[in-house]
Amino acid sequence: MHAIVYDDYGDASVLHADEIPTPERLPGQILIEVHASSVNPIDYRLRSGEMKGLLPGGFPRVPGYDVAGIVADCADDAPFRVGDRVMAFLTTARGGACADYAVCAVDAAAKLPDDMSFELAAAMPLAGTTALQSLRDHGRMEPGDRVLVNGASGGVGMFAVQIAKAYGCHCDAVASGDNRDFCMSLGADHFYDYEKVDFTESSERWDVIFDAAGKSGFWDARDVMNPGGRYVSTEPDVKGMLMTALTWPFSKSGTVMLAHPRSDDLKELIRLYEAGKLKVTIDSRFAISQCADAHRRVESGVDRGKVILSRTEQ
Repeated sequence: MHAIVYDDYGDASVLHADEIPTPERLPGQILIEVHASSVNPIDYRLRSGEMKGLLPGGFPRVPGYDVAGIVADCADDAPFRVGDRVMAFLTTARGGACADYAVCAVDAAAKLPDDMSFELAAAMPLAGTTALQSLRDHGRMEPGDRVLVNGASGGVGMFAVQIAKAYGCHCDAVASGDNRDFCMSLGADHFYDYEKVDFTESSERWDVIFDAAGKSGFWDARDVMNPGGRYVSTEPDVKGMLMTALTWPFSKSGTVMLAHPRSDDLKELIRLYEAGKLKVTIDSRFAISQCADAHRRVESGVDRGKVILSRTEQ
C-alpha cells in the first residue's frame, strides 16, 4: 500500500512516500481504508526525535493517530461491518494513519453519523479525546465548576472549551488577542490575552486549570486554584511526571496526562456534535501526499483549529 514514512528522526523533510505492506488485522482489530487524518503536535514531536526516550526506535514509521474512513475488514462478531464509516484513535504506539490502510482495536473506533464528513471526523479522535479525558477524568470537573483552558484556540483547546460548557461549567479561555472572538464563539465566559495578562496573577480562582498548550506550570498556577483544585497538563515529560508524583497528596494537585483510545469517548464526542454542542474548526487542508507541508504548518503554530490530511480524490 501507499504510505508516508520516515526512516530516521529529523525535520519534516524526512517524510516521504513509500510502498509498504498492508497491515495485518489481528484478532480484536479492524482494518480501515483511510480517507482522512489530521496532524497533532505529538506527530512532529515524535518525528523530530524529541520523545525518543519514551518511544525509541522502530523504522520505517508511519505518522499519525487520527483516522476517518471505511471498514475494509473485521471479524464476524465485531460491532462493525465492512463498509461502515468510522473514526478511530489508533492504538499502535507508533501511529500509522498516513497510509492507504490502518489497523486499530475494535474498542478504539466508532461509527460516524451520515452527516459527518471524513475530514471533520478526522479532526476529533486524539484532540477531542485529550480534552474530554483531561477535564472529565483527570480534572474531575462537575457542573458549576470554574474551568480555565490555557491554549483555548488550538486543536485540543477548542474542544476543551466546548466540552466544559457542555458539562455545565463556567469556562475562561487563554490565548493570543487575535483569537478572542474565536474563543468567545466557542462559548467561553471570559477571555485572557496572554500577551497582556498573566492568568496566574489574576484575582480570579478556578477549580480546574487545563493547560492544553503546555505553556504554564502547576507551581505557578496553584495560587489561582480553589481549595481542592486540579491542574492538568498535556506535557509528557520528566518535569510533568514529577509534578504528578509530588502533588497527589495535596488538596491542590497536578497531573500530566496522555490520552487513551476508547470508543466510548469517541461516541461521546459524536453525541456532543450531534447535539450541537461541539463544532470543529479546520485551520487548513492538505493531501496525504503533502504530509511534510502539513507537519510544517503545525510546527509553525496553528492559531485556530486542526490541520487535516485527505485523500486527493476527495
